[in-house]
Amino acid sequence: MTETAAASPSTPTFIPTTPREVRQLGWSQVDVILVTGDTYLDSAYIGVAVIGRVLLAAGYRVGIIAQPDIHSGRDIGRLGQPALFWGVSGGCVDSLVANYTAAGKRRKSDDLTPGGVNDRRPDRALIAYSNLIRRFFKATRPIVLGGIEASLRRISHYDGWSNTVRRAVLFDAKADVLVYGMAEQTVLELAAKLAQGGDIRTVRGICYISREAPSAAAEFPGPDIELPSHERVARDDDQLTAMFRTFYENADPFTARRLYQRQDTRYIVQNPPQPPPTPEALDRIYELPYARDVHPFYGKDGPVKALETIRFSLTSHRGCYGECRFCAIAVHQGRHVISRSEDSLLREAAGFTHHPAFRGIIADVGGPTANMYGFECRRKTEKGACRDRGCLFPEPCTQLSVHHGRQIRLLGALRRLPGVRKVFVASGIRYDLILKDRAAGARYLETILRHHISGQLKIAPEHVVDPLLRLMGKPRREPSSRSIASRSF
Repeated sequence: MTETAAASPSTPTFIPTTPREVRQLGWSQVDVILVTGDTYLDSAYIGVAVIGRVLLAAGYRVGIIAQPDIHSGRDIGRLGQPALFWGVSGGCVDSLVANYTAAGKRRKSDDLTPGGVNDRRPDRALIAYSNLIRRFFKATRPIVLGGIEASLRRISHYDGWSNTVRRAVLFDAKADVLVYGMAEQTVLELAAKLAQGGDIRTVRGICYISREAPSAAAEFPGPDIELPSHERVARDDDQLTAMFRTFYENADPFTARRLYQRQDTRYIVQNPPQPPPTPEALDRIYELPYARDVHPFYGKDGPVKALETIRFSLTSHRGCYGECRFCAIAVHQGRHVISRSEDSLLREAAGFTHHPAFRGIIADVGGPTANMYGFECRRKTEKGACRDRGCLFPEPCTQLSVHHGRQIRLLGALRRLPGVRKVFVASGIRYDLILKDRAAGARYLETILRHHISGQLKIAPEHVVDPLLRLMGKPRREPSSRSIASRSF
């Protein structure tokens, strides 16, 4: 890194995606090129934009190439090759989920593509983009996979589209490193190691390929755990189940061990996760100068529907301790709920009022589950998540001190901001948490219904039949007698 973003006269409105923008910033080369299956929306809701802004704020020169043509080098070669690494993401949604319905039919529309036609995102985008880079840059800088598609395919995994157990995507993509989870800190550490010629294998939150089983490392105390080999899990469902259980039990940053799994003649090695970010770190990430718009280079091709939902929405927290059996949030964002400060959220909302497109409506204040803001289990923050029970299933744990008072105060403060007409909560709400909150549950529900519903209240359970709810890890349709007795409304 010989030139930095700090050398430019000011922080760019958008991260550059064309050679002209790079030259205007006074750069001769970028340090990192981020490649994504979505168009480039500069928003805190878009993972590539967040990673790009975090790297830019740290002084790295960053470029973004969105939805490159995989049949030519026209797009992928636009910025040359990076000084440090390529960052490749399938986008905000796994590319196969984005491209196909549950019944296997091709989706015609795409809310994250200009013009809305689903014709720019390849299937298995991580593999397609990595191959594209290798085709036009033979001996290139490391290729780093990231995003939800990478996180959920980082070890051997069942792939419903092919009805097979596929090996770790790092092997199929022929990439060098995979970063999993919410990877801001991981990417910063990785960039620093690559810039300084350090050993990237000591970075938490990554997976890499090794020709041998890993040896003991001071950075990761405790014995490593070997998962059943890909060959075994591919032919034995019981081994696949056992593998996933061990994998899931080692997803908590406080207690996780380093994992490794034989894939062919080599091993996939997963280092333990990064610690959860502090609220202060989360505040800084979400207060970076996002343009809240589609980059003009891509915007000329038509409107991007997703922008309507995310442009003026607030992420109040990350993580979810619900652990629903069908959901990936616990594995990707983690079971620790980290809440932003009220002051940070109010500053971000006040910034909306200066945007020319803002009409006084905040579309959402929430996270994976809206009413998990502002409280967490103290034991979990010190010792990690419990292995023998969940926070909410089959009933909320007695150690979880549920109180909606902090969110009530936040929503009230947002309503009173000059220039704000309406503040909606569009994220889903857990009614079992409302029932558990004897002090403020009724007041929270009344506040939501009076002031923050745009026409439809979204609640979880996503079903109404108790046996299915049990399989989903959701609360029962009928609350227990203890829950009924504790209600304050």
